[in-house]
Amino acid sequence: MTGDIDAAGGIITGALLAGTLDPHARGMAHVGAQNVAGAQDAAGALCLNCGTRLIGPHCHACGQSGHVHRTLGAIGHDLLHGVFHFEGRIWRTLPMLVRHPGALTRRYIAGERARFVSPLALFLFTVFLTFALFGALGPGDLGEGMRALMDGTRAEMAEGLARGETRIAALEKQRAIAVAARTPTTDIDQAITVTRRNVEALAGSRAELDADRARHPVRTGWPWLDRAIVQMQTNPGLVAYKVQSSAYKYSWALILLSTPFVALLFAWRRRFHLYDHAIFVTYSISFMSLLAIMLEVGLAIGIATGLIWTIFWLAPPVHLFAQLRGAYGLSRPSALWRTVCLLVFAAVVLTLFVAGLVAMGVSH
Repeated sequence: MTGDIDAAGGIITGALLAGTLDPHARGMAHVGAQNVAGAQDAAGALCLNCGTRLIGPHCHACGQSGHVHRTLGAIGHDLLHGVFHFEGRIWRTLPMLVRHPGALTRRYIAGERARFVSPLALFLFTVFLTFALFGALGPGDLGEGMRALMDGTRAEMAEGLARGETRIAALEKQRAIAVAARTPTTDIDQAITVTRRNVEALAGSRAELDADRARHPVRTGWPWLDRAIVQMQTNPGLVAYKVQSSAYKYSWALILLSTPFVALLFAWRRRFHLYDHAIFVTYSISFMSLLAIMLEVGLAIGIATGLIWTIFWLAPPVHLFAQLRGAYGLSRPSALWRTVCLLVFAAVVLTLFVAGLVAMGVSH
């Protein structure tokens, strides 16, 4: 129940932030929302925001509505407007983002701004929605997963010791039967000796692993990193919580990290600028966030895992290829090799991003 409430709060927050940061959300969003009588009353009056004389239902200078609500119900109206009236443009933007991402990117860069949701607004909304749903539908506490991963080696060692002890008991039983039958026990004795040595070595390794942290602390030369490693070893749950709670706050870093890599692929094409690449990256990450949402929901409702993994591996390269071709006007071979490079760059960016989150999480 708490996870559902948190998820709803994250979705609402993302929608409100996206609407606030969308440069075309105001003015255009409210056109037609007021009735004709209200528009006639507003005409000729002064804008309460900038003082410009109104010639219609909205100020032509700042875009504020000529009719200002001052009722308690208006608060609810504004909230619903910010969440659900993320313009009719959302229904023009999302289909193009999925089916024609290159055309969407090219048209936005070319100047069709009011027709589509801005890349940053869409990015904020999808990122908030992604983390909200993962918080509600995710596979449990990350801390438990990290602790399970760290304890995996010890668990395997314990299983190995149990198998070794069982093997020794079986061999000793065979030896007792052989002694009673007055048959040679040389091979059995040798097997018992080898098995005991292996068990003793494994037990020593486990004891060494258990005491290693206390007797041989990590020394990297950077005190802050040493403290971070100790914290991660002693309390992985806390570190995981910090990483999980901070991931969406720093998600914008994905844009900053990715844009230079895309620019590198077009370094000799001077008609493309960093702004173009940033728009490309932002729309692309928005699609990947939507893909993550779709896959998470698919898992939650019981869609076959094999299908989920097939989409997970195929959708990103296909989408990147289509977006590259459409946005930059590339041939198939040119878009193909750039797609391969971008997939490698994406892995590098994600590694840097996660490493940064972990470093921040364990250093505070």
